Amino acid sequence: MVKGLLYCAITLNLSQAIAVEDEAQKNGEYIFNLGGCASCHTIEGRAPLAGGLEMETRFGTFFTPNISPDKPTGIGEWSDEEFLVAMTSGVSPSGEHYYPTFPYTSYSKMTREDLLSLKRYLDSQPAVSQKNIPHDLSFPFNSRSILFFWKLFNFDGGPFISESSKSKSWNRGAYIINGPGHCVECHTARNILGGLKHEMFLEGNPDGPEGESVPGLTPGKDNRINQWSEEDILFSLQLGMIPDGDFLGGSMGQVIENTTSKLTEEDLRAITNYLKSLSRE
Repeated sequence: MVKGLLYCAITLNLSQAIAVEDEAQKNGEYIFNLGGCASCHTIEGRAPLAGGLEMETRFGTFFTPNISPDKPTGIGEWSDEEFLVAMTSGVSPSGEHYYPTFPYTSYSKMTREDLLSLKRYLDSQPAVSQKNIPHDLSFPFNSRSILFFWKLFNFDGGPFISESSKSKSWNRGAYIINGPGHCVECHTARNILGGLKHEMFLEGNPDGPEGESVPGLTPGKDNRINQWSEEDILFSLQLGMIPDGDFLGGSMGQVIENTTSKLTEEDLRAITNYLKSLSRE
C-alpha cells in the first residue's frame, strides 16, 4: 500500500514537472517569434538557428552567431545564468562584450521568466554544428574592448518598468516594443557611435538595416502611420497589407513573416494601443 502511494506521488510529481517544462517551451516558442530570432539566426534554405547572416553596417560587416544547442559551436553549454547575462548585459560566457547588432539593449528589458522560457525552447531544438563567422570590422571597431566604453554612454541596462497610470494593454504594448519586439532598434535613428537617439524615439531611421530607410511609428505629420486607424495597424501587422492595398516589404516583410503574423490578436492590439498613445508633434 505504501509503495503504491509512493509510486503514485512520484508519478504525479513527474507529470507535473513535465507539464511545467512543456508550458515553458511553448511560451519560449512564442517569445522566440516575438523576438524575431529566426530573422537573424536562420538563413532561408539552411539549417535553423545556425546563424551566418551577413549584416552590412558603416562599421563593417557582422555575421550572426549559431544559437542552436550544439555544444562546440552553438550555445548548448551555456547555463541559465550565462544566457541571462548575455541577453540582459551583452556579455558572453567568456566575458567578451557583444556588439549592439545583437539587440541586448532591448532584450535587457525582458522578464527573467520570458528569457528562461526562450532558453528552454532553444535547448529543445536540433543542434547544428556550424562555426561562427568572425566579424569583418574596420579599426577601431574590431576591438571589443571599446564596447565597455560604448555601454557607458549608450546602454542603461534597466528592466522594463510598467506605468501604474496606464492600462494593462498599454503596458503590454510598451513591453513588447521596447523589449522583446525591439522595434526601437530599427525605427529609431542612431548617433555617430551607433547608439540610439532617444530624443528621436520611434521617429524613423534613415540609415536602417542594409542602408534601408525605416519609417517612423510616431503619429507625426510626416509618418504615414499617422493616417492609419488601429484596425489598419492591426491588419498590416497580421498580413503585411497597408490601407492603400500595397504590402510592406524590405526588412519589415521579414518581421511580418517571422514575428507579428504569429502573435496573438491581444498582443497586436496592445502594440497598436501603445503606438496610438505616443505624443503628437
